[in-house]
Amino acid sequence: MTRDNDTAGLSGEEQVTLRSPAELADALPYVLGFHPDDSVVMIALHGPRGRFGGRLRIGIPRVREEWPEVCDQLAECLIGGSERRGDRPDGIVLFLCQEPAEGESGREVMERLRPLAQRLRVACGGFEVPVFEALCLSGGRFWSYVCPDRRCCPPEGVPLAMPGTSVMAAAATFAGVHVRGSLREMEARLAPLTGARAEGQERTLDMAGNRLVPKILGGVDCAAVREETLGLARRMMDRLGGAPPIADPGAADARDDGLLDDEEAASVIIGLQDRMARDRAAQWMEEPDAEAALRLWRALARRCVGSYGEHAAAPLTLAGWVAWSSGDEPSARVALGRALRVDPHYLFAKLLHQACNEGLDPELLRQCLRRDGADQAVHAAVHEELRRLDGAAAGTAPEPAGAEPPAADGGGHPERTGRRWPVRTTGPGGPTGPGASGARRRPEGRARTRRRSGGRGTRSRR
Repeated sequence: MTRDNDTAGLSGEEQVTLRSPAELADALPYVLGFHPDDSVVMIALHGPRGRFGGRLRIGIPRVREEWPEVCDQLAECLIGGSERRGDRPDGIVLFLCQEPAEGESGREVMERLRPLAQRLRVACGGFEVPVFEALCLSGGRFWSYVCPDRRCCPPEGVPLAMPGTSVMAAAATFAGVHVRGSLREMEARLAPLTGARAEGQERTLDMAGNRLVPKILGGVDCAAVREETLGLARRMMDRLGGAPPIADPGAADARDDGLLDDEEAASVIIGLQDRMARDRAAQWMEEPDAEAALRLWRALARRCVGSYGEHAAAPLTLAGWVAWSSGDEPSARVALGRALRVDPHYLFAKLLHQACNEGLDPELLRQCLRRDGADQAVHAAVHEELRRLDGAAAGTAPEPAGAEPPAADGGGHPERTGRRWPVRTTGPGGPTGPGASGARRRPEGRARTRRRSGGRGTRSRR
């Protein structure tokens, strides 16, 4: 098969032909930019030579009863997204990646996941798109659910190629494509701290909330808190940027954690729950700010510990945005996916995730962001790209945009954005502050609020 350059990250001239299941298995990390763990990966194929197109990755559902519904959704998402771009797939390649549990062999993993592979093949067949190959990668080996030839796909599986020894690895190295380790390792860079350090950080977050939230909710000092947040974040970025580089990601993150103290981290985390502060911070998306900003947002996400887990949505989304704006789409997808796990309703993350999935050029978003707030900028860019795609599919030029972006909701005032602040309450009535009691559906663009355990008040949904 011919590798699609956009998918692999290769430049416009390199093409790699994959001729066997073994070469397909070896190519997967270079297609995604990382080694997937516990994942379903689907890649669309186009044309008589099987050019790689859109791809999709999701964690393997733990509940088997969910498999049929998830398979139908995955097939519809991949095939429908390709059709929206005017390029219906001619076939699909499927990968199931999962390491054996303790006492389990790779072959047992393959057999356990066989019903999932078969259900995905049926779901794609329902759209009249065949699955040409379905591979299970586990325990350093791969198995084919499709190939019956024992000479190339024996029952005991085939060992995966040593990293860096294949034609795909050579082409990726020549093109400067970097595989960023495993998905688990990428997730670990964003995971909250644990142990005594986490306990101390949570107490400091309580104190920062008690100090800053009354000022913000009072309205009079909101702008002052915003400037304090951005000024402190800038000083932290300068400190991180002045430290010498460390090649090992884990050691680099540990060093960054040591350069930030709990109090300043807590103040910025609380301050970023203000949407206007977050929007201004999102403008640190280009050099010379991007690298230090990305390190700061990752470090702050790790500081959102205990009952402050939802507060990580802001720094995680900023990390995803800066990574994507810098050309690191795999890291962006991981950060945005984690942001949506900690807060599925966080609008900025939802819009960025959609924009990334729609294949938008980040420069379009950067241009909009220089003019507008983050939510409005991403909404406008996504809407414009969807109009362009719809017009291209229909063979007509798009008409002027008519949809309005989400409302600014009063310029970011917490009482009008459904902000969830980490305030401990003293009375028996539970959480206080705006939006502490509602959880009903609301019109698009309005504030979303819901009750949260732990008596923490309110936090931004944007």
